[in-house]
Amino acid sequence: MQQYALVYLLVFIGFFAENTRAQEFGFRSSGRLILGTYTERTASVAAGDLDGDGDMDLVVANGRHWPGQNRIFFNNGRGIFTVELPLGATRATTYATELADLDNDGDLDIAVGNDMAPNALFFNDGKGNFTEKKGFGQDYAPTRNLSLADLDQDGDIDILITNRGQPNEICLNDGEGNFPKNLEFGNREDSTIDVEVADMDGDGDLDLILANRDAQPNYVYLNDGALGFGEKIPFGTGKDNTRSVSVADVDQDGLQDILLANIGEPNVICFGSKENLFTRTVVFDAEPADSFSITVADFNQDGAMDVAVGNDGSANTVFLNLGKGMPWEAIPLTEEDLATYDIITADLNQDGLPDLIEANSDALNRYYLNRIEK
Repeated sequence: MQQYALVYLLVFIGFFAENTRAQEFGFRSSGRLILGTYTERTASVAAGDLDGDGDMDLVVANGRHWPGQNRIFFNNGRGIFTVELPLGATRATTYATELADLDNDGDLDIAVGNDMAPNALFFNDGKGNFTEKKGFGQDYAPTRNLSLADLDQDGDIDILITNRGQPNEICLNDGEGNFPKNLEFGNREDSTIDVEVADMDGDGDLDLILANRDAQPNYVYLNDGALGFGEKIPFGTGKDNTRSVSVADVDQDGLQDILLANIGEPNVICFGSKENLFTRTVVFDAEPADSFSITVADFNQDGAMDVAVGNDGSANTVFLNLGKGMPWEAIPLTEEDLATYDIITADLNQDGLPDLIEANSDALNRYYLNRIEK
């Protein structure tokens, strides 16, 4: 079994931090910085300018295994969400929502992935009013996540679906927001919970990075340029229980690295290389927590990519990259133990800094504004 290299976390601001950060950094939240007063079974959140006014709005996906009401929260321009609309008239078992211009009309549409219920598409009129149309993918599949990308490089956005315990799907866009053609990827037995899309081998096409649960191996599926994914590269130990993955060049060597959020074991980075891809690893979060979600951004604006992890049953934490992938400084977002199914980053108050938004099950959905003081 591959052994991870353990990196001890720096949980204080010491000499090294003072020489790599010229300013004090932190996140601010309050009882006002929440998305409504609901405590629903939220599984996902997505950010984008839905009404064309230049700020980031939010879509919250609710339900998981039980029908819930999905909601749109409109930003007032200052990072406060004072207007809310329901998304669709029908409640469903929603696990995932993502935003993209699916019909090539210049505004953001919404894709919704449901567990054992038909998936749904909502098309924007450019002002934040949505019309539901025919969905995508297999009906009544155990959908867990969605990724949107132009996988066939024909100029429109396609949809990737992860189905836990059933074939994963690529739904190809016809250019008008219809998805008549489906391809399978991965193995029919995969317990795939998340997928990211990036060019991992530098050949100009988009590859698939799969996170699998149930102690199944994680794989990068390499694109042959024609949507053939026959070649795959393992990453992790081969027996991880991975809930989420993210991709970034953490060590600043020009190659993409993979960050893993694992359940019941440390969270890890698998570094890209020109040879022996993803075999060099480092632990950035040594706590064996149940980590459900992960995202990356340069939170403290020092030029290095940092990490935020959403946990189930322990504090959500930001990890500052103090070097080139080591060492790391851990900053808890709160002392509260939540069930955070998704954590994302977006600039909510238009100050140029990446903020954080949590999707919490059976708790308030909270967001944190980034504060940097020189």
